[in-house]
Amino acid sequence: MKEPKFVAFSTQKGGAGKTTLTVTMASYLYYCMGLKIIVVDCDYPQYSINDMREREKMLLELSPAFKKTFSDTLLRTKLKPFPVLVCPPEEAMKKVRDLIEEGEDVDIVFFDLPGTVNNRGVVNVVNCMDMVVVPIAADNVVLESSLAFALKLQEWLTTGRSQIKGLYMLWNMMDAREKTDLYDRYEKLFEELGLATLRTKVPDTKKYRREGSETLERAVFRSTVMPPDKTLLKGTRLTELADEILKILKD
Repeated sequence: MKEPKFVAFSTQKGGAGKTTLTVTMASYLYYCMGLKIIVVDCDYPQYSINDMREREKMLLELSPAFKKTFSDTLLRTKLKPFPVLVCPPEEAMKKVRDLIEEGEDVDIVFFDLPGTVNNRGVVNVVNCMDMVVVPIAADNVVLESSLAFALKLQEWLTTGRSQIKGLYMLWNMMDAREKTDLYDRYEKLFEELGLATLRTKVPDTKKYRREGSETLERAVFRSTVMPPDKTLLKGTRLTELADEILKILKD
């Protein structure tokens, strides 16, 4: 990247998977592809990503299996865990810019934002994004909420109130049992509304929820301190999603 890119998986509906997508994408790009990544957790009040980082610090003390996997990763990649900045939305951009001005080498900054567009701090952060990805699922409540959110951002774009460079819908937690024409119909609707949809569709798989455990020795997929386990990558479409996002950011 010639200059840092700002990216947010964002929606106002909880349970759409924005935090999981943020963590897994950041970890894949950092630990597997070598890109310089910062994650900014400003999803007040839960700060889920920071909580995950703190849980993993505890696991390094409590779980020999987790500690060994982490140590092996560190030895192989020579990469310490990527920075996780914690702050309210109104302080997010200043914290990032201060870090960059101090000489931090950054390719992509991921922002985990609160699910609202009624907060001035959130609006100001969203308006700085190079790419906003709105996760959607084949569920009427999620679809209606996420579509309303996307249309609000689009309205800001068309009226000149926002500088977002790219706005994309993303099918997440896709159920293979659903008829493909359902997705085709909604994508046609998105197109009629002027909303772009990413080609990659992320399947509904428990792999995305696989974290480290104090008692179980198992491969880890969702983590802030190590990459998604290679043996679990197949069928998750995470690699394809990363490639598509990088191509958009570089164009």
